[in-house]
Amino acid sequence: MSPSTDPGHPQPEATTLLTRDGRPVSDRGDTVCVIGAGASGLTAAKNLKEHGFGVDCYERETGVGGAWNWRHDRSPVYASTHLISSRPFTQFPDFPMPDDWPDYPHHSQLLSYFERYADHFDLRQHIWFGTEVVRVEPVAGDRWDVTTRSTGGYGPERTSRYAAVVVANGHNWSPKLPRYEGLEEFRGEVMHASSYKDPAQLRGKRVLVVGAGNTGCDIAVEAAQQASHCWHSTRRGYWYAPKYVFGRPADRVNDRLIALRVPLRVRQWLYHWTLRLTVGDLTRFGLPKPDHRVYETHPIVNSQLVYYVGHGEITPVPDVARFHAKAVELTDGREVDPELVVFATGYLPRFEFLDPALLGDADGSGRPRLWLNAFASGQPTLAVVGLVQPDSGVFTLSHWQAVLFARLLRQRVTRPERAAAFAKRVAAGAGERYSGRVKDSSRHWFEVGHADYLRAVQRALHQLEGK
Repeated sequence: MSPSTDPGHPQPEATTLLTRDGRPVSDRGDTVCVIGAGASGLTAAKNLKEHGFGVDCYERETGVGGAWNWRHDRSPVYASTHLISSRPFTQFPDFPMPDDWPDYPHHSQLLSYFERYADHFDLRQHIWFGTEVVRVEPVAGDRWDVTTRSTGGYGPERTSRYAAVVVANGHNWSPKLPRYEGLEEFRGEVMHASSYKDPAQLRGKRVLVVGAGNTGCDIAVEAAQQASHCWHSTRRGYWYAPKYVFGRPADRVNDRLIALRVPLRVRQWLYHWTLRLTVGDLTRFGLPKPDHRVYETHPIVNSQLVYYVGHGEITPVPDVARFHAKAVELTDGREVDPELVVFATGYLPRFEFLDPALLGDADGSGRPRLWLNAFASGQPTLAVVGLVQPDSGVFTLSHWQAVLFARLLRQRVTRPERAAAFAKRVAAGAGERYSGRVKDSSRHWFEVGHADYLRAVQRALHQLEGK
């Protein structure tokens, strides 16, 4: 139900003004607009509310959960999706997951977690479901005109003026599609991983999976069990992290080493040593040798891929060179004849309602340039929450991003000199990295090491509060 159809829901109309081009606009005073009711949008709404701000949250779908609600059109979740970060490193810091849940919960449990979070903090009354944001435009006084309409373009547009905006529309929903010579002439079935939902889509088919990220590895494993044959195409070699090390979730072991301030090179050596003991040399299975060190690409957490490669159920192959009508040519000259090609080639961020320059994307590459991956230079009342890809769960990082923005907005009123100093820090620090050396690709645009990132947010909070 949309708030507009709920008689008990606070309505967004207030003082009516006009935009510069003569459109009516409802002035929402000090209320903050939050775009999206997924994990990041929910924690933004919750923390803004706790800091005394009114909140209007716009969600294009009919329920909370964002990417984790697989009923949503844009959800990349498939039937077997589980967390790849363990429960303690995924949950919100002020709302723990149940102790009796598994180390790596199923996506349906994550959805129930978000629904309980929304109910516990009484957030639903602030959410406009079935409402998409069309435009977000800056106006005088660091305020924002936000134009919305019913999802799908039905009904009239409505513009409201807000004191600040939080963008939390996610970055794993707009498919990154590769271009290959001859792809248009290929007669087999082609799909992006965003359209993959169930192993039945693979059953009995010859399947080529392109891409070695976590999703690509998951789909290759399911194809090994369901397809008549599975080829797995990768551009380079990768390190495949097991979910458990020494009987514990691998991220807990790694975090312990980080907490002990073990240097990166030592942690890399320990990781290599562990892999040599447990898996050995992956090149003997036909997998390419990695061209980078551990922790220089986003972690691939999969305990089953090597198992199925070792059993001959997955055939590793190099990158695709070109497509023919009935075959796919690989870069080593071989040809394979899949009936179905699945491009697990990732996603690109999209903020179609915002001028890219507002997020520091001056060159039109689609990559925002933000301090702490959240704050844009020259836009003190705009924040992006959740635009991070950490080596752990993202929810804790989103929580502290939202806390930092809420306190910044409060300081703009109570201590404007501190807010001004924060704005200078944003301008000086846009584009800073919060991880070690990583491969230069769109996949790693938002890569952060969670410990380094949280320390940076903590320093920002202390500076903002004069500590």
